[in-house]
Amino acid sequence: MAMAGISANRLELLQIADAVAREKTIDKKIVIEAMEDAIQKAAKSRYGAENDIRCEIDPKTGEAKLTRVLAVVDEVENDATQINVEDAKKRNPDAKAGDMIAETLPPLEFGRVAAQNAKQVIVQKVREAERDRQFSEYKDRTGDVINGTVKRVEYGNVIVDLGRAEGIIRRDEMIPRENVRLGDRIRAYIYEVRREQRGPQIFLTRARPEFMSMLFRAEVPEIYDGVVEIKSVARDPGSRAKIAVISKDSSIDPVGACVGMRGARVQAVVNELQGEKVDIIQWNPDAASFIVNALAPAEVTKVVLDEDSNRIEVVVPEAQLSLAIGRRGQNVRLASQLTGWDIDILTEQEESERRQKEFSERTQLLMDSLDVDEVIAQLLVTEGFATIEEVAFVDIAEIAHIEGFDENTAEQIQSRAREYLEQQEAERDAKRRELGVADDMAEIPGITTAMMVALGENGVKTVEDFADCATDELIGWTERKKEKDSEPVRHKGYLDGFELSRADVENMIMSARVHAGWIKAEDLEQPDQAEGEAEAADAEGVSAEG
Repeated sequence: MAMAGISANRLELLQIADAVAREKTIDKKIVIEAMEDAIQKAAKSRYGAENDIRCEIDPKTGEAKLTRVLAVVDEVENDATQINVEDAKKRNPDAKAGDMIAETLPPLEFGRVAAQNAKQVIVQKVREAERDRQFSEYKDRTGDVINGTVKRVEYGNVIVDLGRAEGIIRRDEMIPRENVRLGDRIRAYIYEVRREQRGPQIFLTRARPEFMSMLFRAEVPEIYDGVVEIKSVARDPGSRAKIAVISKDSSIDPVGACVGMRGARVQAVVNELQGEKVDIIQWNPDAASFIVNALAPAEVTKVVLDEDSNRIEVVVPEAQLSLAIGRRGQNVRLASQLTGWDIDILTEQEESERRQKEFSERTQLLMDSLDVDEVIAQLLVTEGFATIEEVAFVDIAEIAHIEGFDENTAEQIQSRAREYLEQQEAERDAKRRELGVADDMAEIPGITTAMMVALGENGVKTVEDFADCATDELIGWTERKKEKDSEPVRHKGYLDGFELSRADVENMIMSARVHAGWIKAEDLEQPDQAEGEAEAADAEGVSAEG
């Protein structure tokens, strides 16, 4: 009868292990290992924690075998884990120092406390195994759209049941004003999976542009097949979005493919995004054309690009201004995000007034510097002369051919321009000396006296000072705030207004460092050289192997 009881327990043990493994979708071996650990722990509390007790469960019969392991030593220091050679030989004649001897212990009768402790160990181990399984299953699924059921909502964060795991959509990753209730089906994009103390955290989003890209990929076969490519997406979640697409096949219209028959495809995406309006725009490699497309539905009459600062001025008719800007600046903000350009919008009237102001300022500048009357200055400006430098160093024929001018007038104008520039240079040089800017600063390629004055005013007075500057300090930087509606803040640099590109300034800093002796000129070329040598070595290695 007793035997029947034992065999029933053994069978029960295996059945429990099997059931837990199936329910938690983990390996049965892990559950059996957890049970072995639990029995081991119970045995240690019974026989003393100092003993080295091992437990093995036979996966076929369910029999639990308890053994105490002792190390064979010449001199015993700890009775619980060691045995001397003489005693060991009584049990096994071949025993020698350094061996391990296993001593079988009688089956353990679990008391209530021991059973409770064993249960805790098993639950903990199973939970860890389940977390590992979840992490390995989802760690490679970043970038997927997943379906789930709303399990609970806590403080605006939505916990989603994904079947074999749980995901979280944080409040700021939800579409604003979207109401979800317990048990609702929900789709979301996995943007991060990371292991945390309480298990793997699967972070989901419905507000990011990537979610919209994946929805279009699911609705538009041409995007899925790679014929139509999504170049960029800009979203104001729950309100409006713009998506730029391009077709690799000239016979397929990318915008039409995304809209679908009677707008069915785009409507499916809009419905999923709680009515978020979507503008589908044809991407264009030409920045000006792309920006004009991106500002749709507003019409644009003229664009002026400034590639160095990545800014563009867009001129629109007065009636189109509010449409181009959009409610709370939404249209222009989304167009800016989509294209990566900072967009300034002007009306035709504002642009005309600004042009008039520029014309007056340039005319006045030429009148003052060249000591000529207004008519001559206006003729020069109309011909495109914007600065004194242009007048001073242009081919004389270009001035002489202006209507009403002759060669004599042109020579006189040009000599006045050069005299003015020489006088200005002398004044700047005096100012530079007064500020204490070192003479050898002029040896840095690209630096002018005007730049030296500007640097001196900002405390940069020696080549070493200049070599120690960061690029942003010299040309300034734009700080983009995290808040959606806030405008980017422009921080001025010491050399603001000198029309220098980032690359120009970086080269000047490097030249200053070479001049100051911080680095050698050959060090600047070395990385390329090293790459070339490495490639040559690789080629030799390949030919040697061949």
